[in-house]
Amino acid sequence: MMLGLLLARAGIKVTVLEKHRDFLRDFRGDTVHPSTLELMHELGVLEEFLRVPHQKVSELKAQFGGVVLPIADFSALPVRCPYIAMVPQWDFLNFLAKHAAAYAGFQLLMQAEVTDLIHQDGKVAGVRCSTPQGPLEIRADLVVGADGRSSLVRTQAGLPVEDLGAPIDVLWFRLSRRSGDADDTMARFDSGSILVMLNRGDYWQCAFVIAKGGLEPLQRRGIESFRATLAGLMRLAGERMAEIRSWDDAKLLTVQVNRLREWCRPGVLCIGDAAHAMSPVGGVGINLAVQDAVAAANVLYTGDFCLAALKKVQRRREFPTRLTQAFQIAVQNNILTRVLADTDGIAPPLAVRALARFPLLRRIPARMVGLGARPEHIHSPDASAAVAA
Repeated sequence: MMLGLLLARAGIKVTVLEKHRDFLRDFRGDTVHPSTLELMHELGVLEEFLRVPHQKVSELKAQFGGVVLPIADFSALPVRCPYIAMVPQWDFLNFLAKHAAAYAGFQLLMQAEVTDLIHQDGKVAGVRCSTPQGPLEIRADLVVGADGRSSLVRTQAGLPVEDLGAPIDVLWFRLSRRSGDADDTMARFDSGSILVMLNRGDYWQCAFVIAKGGLEPLQRRGIESFRATLAGLMRLAGERMAEIRSWDDAKLLTVQVNRLREWCRPGVLCIGDAAHAMSPVGGVGINLAVQDAVAAANVLYTGDFCLAALKKVQRRREFPTRLTQAFQIAVQNNILTRVLADTDGIAPPLAVRALARFPLLRRIPARMVGLGARPEHIHSPDASAAVAA
C-alpha cells in the first residue's frame, strides 16, 4: 500500500490487490515506529495521521518476576515523534488507501486474490487472480510481491528462501482493559513463561510466547491451566481470564525468520515479509516493510523496472534486513529460549540489568527498534504538485 501510494504520487499507474473484503485482521502488527511516523511527516500527513486513535509508547519495559526494568527509551531519538504509536493496522492501511486514492493512477481492488503469475518472453508480465466477479488477468510492467511470509509471488517466481530458524511461536489473544489497569506496554517474564501486553485503549492485545511446537503440550494441560498461568503473569483478577472461552480465542502465529537470497527476477520484486519474514521481537516487521517500500519507490519512480533497478532495491535494503534479523535471533536464542526453559525461577539477564542501570544504553535498543539501520527518506517526487505548479 505504501509503495502503491508513492508510485501513484510520482505518476506511475498502480493497482494494489487485497484478497480480503477489508483490512480487519485482528492479529496484524500494530506498532507504528518513529521511522514510519517520520515518513508520514515527509508526506505532509503526520498531523492528520496522529488524529487516528492511538496510544503512545515512549519507553519499553520488561518485568522479570516482580521486578520491572526499563530497556528502551525512545525520547532521545532525533525525530519529530520519539515514540511508538499503537495503531491498529487496519486503520493504518485505510489511511494510506485514502491518500493513495487521491491520485488518478491508483487503483485498489478488494477481494482480488492472486492465483498465478503470467510469464511471457522470459519475464513476469502480470498476474491472474480470482474475484467475486470471476477470474481476472492484469498485465503489468512490474509485479511487486508484498503478500507476506507465505508469499505466492515468491514461490511462483522461483525465488530461493534461506531459513534462519525460529525457536518460538506465539499465541495472540485479547482481554478487556479496565480502569485501574496499568498503561504500560510491557513484556513479562516468569519461570517458563513470556507474555507481551500491548495497550490498545479499551483492551489488551496479548502475545503469549511458547517454544516452537509447544501448542499441543499446552493444550493437553487444559484451558484452565492456561488461564491460571496468564492470571499470574498479568497480575489481573482470575475472572478476566474467562474472556478466553476456548482455544479458539487464542490464535497461533507460527514464527518464521527467513529471507530471500534474491528478491527479484525480470518483471517481479518482493518486499516486506515476502522478502524477509521477521520475528515478532521488537515489532519491527511492518516498519521494515514500509522502509522497503520507500526505498523501492526511490529507485522505481522513473518507470525503469529493469532487473538492474530491482537488484538496486535489494542492495539498499539487504543490510538493514540482515542486521535486524541478527538482533532478533540474538534475543530469541539468548533471552527468550532461556526463559522458556527455566522453571526454577527467573532473574534478569546481564544485558537487561545493564540497560536498567545505565540510561544511555537504553538508546541503543531504542535506535534499533525505533529507527533501524539505514532509515529511508522519501525522494520520489509528487507529480501532481509539479503539475499544479
